[in-house]
Amino acid sequence: MIPTLKDFFKKQWFLISLVLLFAIGVGFESQLSELTTQRWLKNAIVATVLFAMALPLDVSAMASGLRRPKGTLLAILMNFGVLPLVALAVATLLSGELKDGFLVAAVIPCTLASASVWTRKAGGNDSISIMVTIITNLSCFVISPLWLMWFFGSDSANLKISFPDMVSKLGLLVVLPMGLAQVVRLNKRIGNWSTENKKKLSLFCQCGILSMVFIGAVGMGSRISADPESFGPAVFAMAIVAVLVVHCSVFWLGIGTGNAIGLSRPDAIAVGFAGSQKTLMVGLQICMDLGVSILPMVAFHVSQLFADTIFADILNRKNTET
Repeated sequence: MIPTLKDFFKKQWFLISLVLLFAIGVGFESQLSELTTQRWLKNAIVATVLFAMALPLDVSAMASGLRRPKGTLLAILMNFGVLPLVALAVATLLSGELKDGFLVAAVIPCTLASASVWTRKAGGNDSISIMVTIITNLSCFVISPLWLMWFFGSDSANLKISFPDMVSKLGLLVVLPMGLAQVVRLNKRIGNWSTENKKKLSLFCQCGILSMVFIGAVGMGSRISADPESFGPAVFAMAIVAVLVVHCSVFWLGIGTGNAIGLSRPDAIAVGFAGSQKTLMVGLQICMDLGVSILPMVAFHVSQLFADTIFADILNRKNTET
């Protein structure tokens, strides 16, 4: 059956909306510039979305990952250790805001939703991806600033990074809402409701992410207007190539390393996905706080969705054949 245009839009509405809002934000930045000054709005969106993202997470589903922690630890090492180093090597080919935004994208935690979805589709152990998601997001308030301090220093030519400020802000905007969501889940009625309404909560979160992309695009539009020569088609192409190289290499390296140390196939698949995916919401927040380009972060998100759809199909076919 040939999919209709309506089916296509229904399936890809998020990516289509992301591209459109990014283009509108950049194109109409002069009329929308007031949005970038409303820091309280960005903070409120981030905290609310992360609370809603964490609410359906069932910690009890991590039992398998706790019983066999080797896969979880490897995925965390890939996500918070290997991937930033690979990105640092690739970043030598980039420059300016693109390089800064690219390095920020490399040190944020694993995505809260798609890592588990793609792991499950590929026949992997999604309890590992859930555990990696929770651990990396709850520890990012320390790990991410440490990486950024190492990458840029406390007072680089372009960025001023205060370690205490970043720790406290990420703690309040990321860790606190996620922790609060799990406390609220202890109420049986709320826990059951959030599990039953996971799709509705996901839709709400996607709308929140789109609003952050829009605000970030307005800020990026202002910088493009000030220096249009630094943001041509070649820059967009370089961003996409750079994030694809990093994501795909870490993905297959994670699976290969998992196989090499004797992980089961489902666990190794989980390492590939959870070790290479990055969350858009936290990345957007840090990029906007530091005043760097959100383009690499958006490119990373879009690229990982497309690439991992292909990878999940490949791995699933191999599971069927064996």
